[in-house]
Amino acid sequence: MDETKHAEAATEVAVHYDQDEAAMADVGKVQQVRRHFGFWTTLGLTASMMCTWEAVFFANLTAMINGGPPTLVYGFIYAWLGALTTAASLAEMASIWPTSAGQYHWCAMLAPESQKVFLSWFVGWLATIGWIANTAIGAFFAGTMIQGILVQNDASYGFERWHGTLLMWAVLLVVFLINSVGTRLLSITEGLVMVLHLSAFLGILVPMIHFSPHGSSKDVWVTFNNMAGWNSDGLAWFVGLISANLPLIGYDGPAHLAEEVRNAASVVPWAMVSTVIVNGATGWAIAIAFSYCILPQFEDALSSPTGYDFIEVFYTAVGPAGAAGMTAVLIILVWCATIGFLATSSRQTWAFARDRGLPFSTFFAYVNKTLALPLRAIVLCTIVPGLLALINIGSTVAFNALVSISEAGIFTSYLIPIVLIMIKKLGDEPIRYGPWSMGKWGLAVNLFSAVFLVISVFFSFFPPETPVTLETMNWSIAVFGGFVIIGLVWFGVYGRRSYHGPIVERTILASHAVKHG
Repeated sequence: MDETKHAEAATEVAVHYDQDEAAMADVGKVQQVRRHFGFWTTLGLTASMMCTWEAVFFANLTAMINGGPPTLVYGFIYAWLGALTTAASLAEMASIWPTSAGQYHWCAMLAPESQKVFLSWFVGWLATIGWIANTAIGAFFAGTMIQGILVQNDASYGFERWHGTLLMWAVLLVVFLINSVGTRLLSITEGLVMVLHLSAFLGILVPMIHFSPHGSSKDVWVTFNNMAGWNSDGLAWFVGLISANLPLIGYDGPAHLAEEVRNAASVVPWAMVSTVIVNGATGWAIAIAFSYCILPQFEDALSSPTGYDFIEVFYTAVGPAGAAGMTAVLIILVWCATIGFLATSSRQTWAFARDRGLPFSTFFAYVNKTLALPLRAIVLCTIVPGLLALINIGSTVAFNALVSISEAGIFTSYLIPIVLIMIKKLGDEPIRYGPWSMGKWGLAVNLFSAVFLVISVFFSFFPPETPVTLETMNWSIAVFGGFVIIGLVWFGVYGRRSYHGPIVERTILASHAVKHG
């Protein structure tokens, strides 16, 4: 009996391997890394990496000063719908072309011949910037929440912003070690993190609701409190959307791990959409519950010396020890999410370098034969967030700057291929879909997603409040613009001669072609 089960399992793995090999052949790529992720481990990695309900706690401040609970609660619904339509749009493309290159490969397949090289490169550059910034965001939250616990529990501690930067570097070091020498345990630990992600949801939600004083339903659902100084409440609501968008960034993560996922053409799309559904539900529940709990201490929480309003809410509910314990759980979870951010950003960087889209592409495309990992790309995606951590020293709104860089880069990299596939759907040329498709609803879903992404990117560059000073300015437009200009100059001088779209590494044989319905 055992031998029969082992034989059946081996056959199933072999079938998936053959399907994945055929899919790789279809996009002209050679398998270079091990496929060790299945559906549940991919879902666990993405769900814990997005850190949605956790991020509602530590990213809500901009929403709270730009309208209060109504901005957070209703903004989250809007962001959830936007994330779901965008994830579905990307999932459809990931099913057709399951490659770690993700968006920039899809652009090369969808864009007109005269534009495909530049658009593909531009999207790859933006996605690389956005995902590296995401790694910096994870390190920022983990490091500064540790600092928040110190402020809350040690009266002798003298808060300095550069302390937060040092803690960010410590977080990045541990994350790097796990992504390099500890990678064999990555798929196992992410499954455990998924369990913690779901169990901690109830472990924090229940005591917070039970022990906290509550505000009125009118103040949660109706009363709009514009504390940011904007002349228009509508403008304040859109500026506050950054707090709702951040918890729902990262659902393209499975696409960049596609070459390490078994049966990727089916598993990757389902993991992307399922993650948004599950995380969106838990995130909205936290948004509602937290809004009720923060109102009785609204001003004190927003001005908390810890830098995080939720620590003040926890303190009121369960006292100093309980607040420290609940915050420590959030730190562990966001630290684990940063492991996923680095895994995804390094695979995106490696795939782009493999296709010669980056400076020093040959160097960063190298795969360490002993570890079977893109080690140099992992190093690069650790160093750059370490440099971005320096923003925290000079700016009181470093969070907004990092989130804006991530949101602008990633959302624009979503937008361009979605617009291209909309154009393709409106044309006469048939699309050869993969096993995951939206059918007749696809175009409407794509349109909603595109509008959502344009609005989100536009308002991501706004400062969180007025009047604007040098310290409160959202410098993301300068940093992001600098990255874009550097990239465009490099592409104009060197890149246009080296980058010609995704490289075909082997000839596609008819016998290996993927059959799509």
